[in-house]
Amino acid sequence: MRSKATRIRVIDAAIYRIPTEYPESDGTFAWDSTTLVLVRASAGTTTGLGFTYADSATARLIQDTLAKSVIGKDAMAVSECWSAMVHSIRNLGRPGIASMAISAVDTALWDLKARLLDVSLITLLNSTRKSVPIYGSGGFTSYSTKQLQNQLAGWAQMGIPRVKMKIGRDPEADVARVRAAREAVGPDVELFVDANGAYCQKQALQQAEAFAELGVKWFEEPVSSDDLDGLHLIRNRAPAGLEIAAGEYGYEPVYFRRMLQSGAVDVLQADATRCGGFTGFLRVANLCEAYQLPMSAHCAPMLHAHVGCAAIPLRHLEYFYDHVRIERMLFDGTPEPVRGELIPDLSRPGMGIELKDADARRYAA
Repeated sequence: MRSKATRIRVIDAAIYRIPTEYPESDGTFAWDSTTLVLVRASAGTTTGLGFTYADSATARLIQDTLAKSVIGKDAMAVSECWSAMVHSIRNLGRPGIASMAISAVDTALWDLKARLLDVSLITLLNSTRKSVPIYGSGGFTSYSTKQLQNQLAGWAQMGIPRVKMKIGRDPEADVARVRAAREAVGPDVELFVDANGAYCQKQALQQAEAFAELGVKWFEEPVSSDDLDGLHLIRNRAPAGLEIAAGEYGYEPVYFRRMLQSGAVDVLQADATRCGGFTGFLRVANLCEAYQLPMSAHCAPMLHAHVGCAAIPLRHLEYFYDHVRIERMLFDGTPEPVRGELIPDLSRPGMGIELKDADARRYAA
């Protein structure tokens, strides 16, 4: 029987809203702030941290529903807690806020378990590598050409060998923007583009040809990620060497299975802040292994650093500008890129992060 010290006694959620440096937009959305929902999970005198990027309503769901389903359970039995949370939201619907709430609690519980055992999360998860490659990501459609070039060139100068930019807001200007990006990073840096589902199928096919001529290697969400037939069509007809990627809006295993079964992507994306935390993320990794396709982690780089080292089919994770800035602002212990990779700190328990309470307080919502 487990001691009381390993029984979950507190699940608490807090909301932080951080303004962007500049207005930001992609092909289908615009924003001027980002909301982080932080979860503290405690057993005995030990507390783990987890989070998601989601609406403030996520915190209410955690406090009102999910906390009741896991308080009193064994902090060592994270999978049991995950199943209990999934069961508790049966009548609410699995996609969206419910899954993001589960994700935040699940990541906090994994961090708590590692801290109780006094090991790093990468050790607890049985890592397959010591570091995980990254790609610099930003290049928002709201940026001027100069801003775009400076940001992407900055990552290349840091030794990050692959970068991604947003497209789709103005399709007629996209090829020129991509050409400017290529000029900024040079011929040896891999260039990715992300349309966020802004194109129709024929637009995407036409753009794919032009992008391939500029050495683009990755075309993310050329059409809506819900259009599996369209993704499949573009994947089959796109120039050789141009990979089609999608999956960031997956919340449950059946979504990822359908995407893989339909042959919609060359690389499957998953986001631990949406797909059920580390428990859900590793289940997606298992699906990728079964279909023999590579996987890429979407955004939240600090959160994905440890689990990324444990996911066998993972190719890289997204070093997303907005989230990098927020995670540095709010947390101590965030890893810095080394030769284009993130290396988790084995000397610190859990994810190795601590909230900067004084700095975070000014953004509390």
